[in-house]
This record gives sequence, structure tokens and C-alpha cells, in this order.
Amino acid sequence: MRSSNWLLFTFIFLLIFSCSDKKTNLFRDDKEVVILIQPFKDMNSATTKFVADEIKNIYPHVKILDAIDLPKEAYYKDRNRYRADSIIKILSENTEKGFVKIGLTTKDISTTKGAIKDFGVMGLGYRPGKSCVASNFRLNKNNRNEQFFKVAIHEIGHTQGLEHCPEKSCFMRDAEGKNHTDEETDFCNDCKNFLKTKNWKFE
Repeated sequence: MRSSNWLLFTFIFLLIFSCSDKKTNLFRDDKEVVILIQPFKDMNSATTKFVADEIKNIYPHVKILDAIDLPKEAYYKDRNRYRADSIIKILSENTEKGFVKIGLTTKDISTTKGAIKDFGVMGLGYRPGKSCVASNFRLNKNNRNEQFFKVAIHEIGHTQGLEHCPEKSCFMRDAEGKNHTDEETDFCNDCKNFLKTKNWKFE
């Protein structure tokens, strides 16, 4: 009799523990993503902080990582550029679930676009994805830091699943090979509503 009671108690305990563990995992899946700012060693620390602080104004869960070298395997010697897709792949390899990592660099970056093998870009992010990259190489000198933030938040938006947006003032506007960042002021309402489903919170 004692043996059967003990087995019953053990079964109930395991059942409760199992349900509790599932609830914990569910909570972890639903919590806010943490954005990791990964500066490369060519970056100025003040610029990195500016971009991070601007992102925090929209999304508070941001952490700056220690600067690292740009990956040698991403370097494209023929054009003195770094391949953005290669950088993203390398950053993604050690980015855990629940985090999004954005690399920041001053170097020229590029990717393949249609028939163009090596197309220079300001940033690149896959939809959805765990990492992205932004460069200030092609930005205006007079307003470079503000534009850099807008490129960064655009690429982070892609990682969350956002497509390009037709609203000209939205951060998710398609650059179409040009720099329209001075015309961008915020995420539009549709993009904000989408990000809210990803636990982004707007005032």
C-alpha cells in the first residue's frame, strides 16, 4: 500500500513539474527579443553609443558588445569591400534564440542584387533573421550618425519579419539604391502594429 502511494505521489509530482517547465519555456519564447549591437573595431565608440541610444528610444532591450575584427573571409579584395551576406552568416552562427545581432562598420559593404554580382549597400538584413549589418560608408557626412541609426533600425526591422514599406516617412522605406533616410521619421502605424506582435512596445 505504501509503495502504491509513493508511486502515485511520484507521478503527480512529475506531472506538475512537467507542466511547470512547459509554461516556463512558453514564457521564454514570448519575451522580448534582445538586440545586440556588435561594433567592429573600425567603429568609433561614440558613434556606436549614439546608434544604440537611438534604438533604445524605440526599443529598450539593447546591449552593446565588445568590438571585434571584421571577418577576413568576408573581404572582397577586387572592390576593397566586405560582403554583407558573409558578415551576416558569421554573426548568425553564435547568435542564440531570443537575440538579434546587428554588426556596425565604417567599411564599404556589398551584396549580390539581381544580375549585379557586387552591389554596394548601406545595410543588409534577411526577413526574418538572427543578424544583420549596417555601414555608414555611404552616408552623408553632415548627418551621418542620425542616418546610421535609421539604416540600423531598418535592417533590424527586416530581422523581425518586416517587408519594405511604401510610406516615404517610414523607417522601412526601400532605399532603391539611394539614401532617403533624411525623409524617414518613424515606423508607420502598420509597421508599428506588426512589431507589437513581436513584443515591441511603443509609447
